[in-house]
Amino acid sequence: MLFGVTRGELAGLFGEDRLTTLPATAFPPAVADTEGARLLRTVGVPTGVVTLYRPGGESGRLSLVRETVHLEDFEDAPEGAGEWPVIGWLLNAHLALDPGSGKVFAFDSDEETAQALHTDVSSLVQVAARIQRLLEEFTFDGDQETGFALLEHEVERIRQETGDVDPLPFHDDETVWSVIGDEIAMGQRFTAGSPGGRALYG
Repeated sequence: MLFGVTRGELAGLFGEDRLTTLPATAFPPAVADTEGARLLRTVGVPTGVVTLYRPGGESGRLSLVRETVHLEDFEDAPEGAGEWPVIGWLLNAHLALDPGSGKVFAFDSDEETAQALHTDVSSLVQVAARIQRLLEEFTFDGDQETGFALLEHEVERIRQETGDVDPLPFHDDETVWSVIGDEIAMGQRFTAGSPGGRALYG
């Protein structure tokens, strides 16, 4: 794993009730014992920007990529991607776990693109936690111009520090995380009850 993420650390930041996990039974048998699946069932992801899917249907398993999107529309879809479990949703993309490489891919049906978004699940958890924490704790001290400059700096810091370990999440301006980062830097995505939201929305 690229990042050392623990359940205790995330629970300390967000509370146990804000962490979403997936049961082992949600994954196909061949995937359940992979490192990525283990992290999703033991550590989880903070609720907010990333939404983990709940397994459903009679099988109680996550949907597969081929059941979720029209793979023939994705020219850049890796071979075998149809059998990967879809673990969640981010912005406008389905997140799928490649059990072979451990990577997390973003399948955007609107753009018909399949991007390698994270080198492993620990990177997904790390970026989700840092973005969620920024949205919940950032406050606009002083005038808004100074506040927005500081906010842009904080977003850029997440980009750079993540990129030093995993270049995939922010490797260009078109990745899902880059778009979300740009939105946050413009003052979007803050909830009304957060310090930043109260400063922006009153």
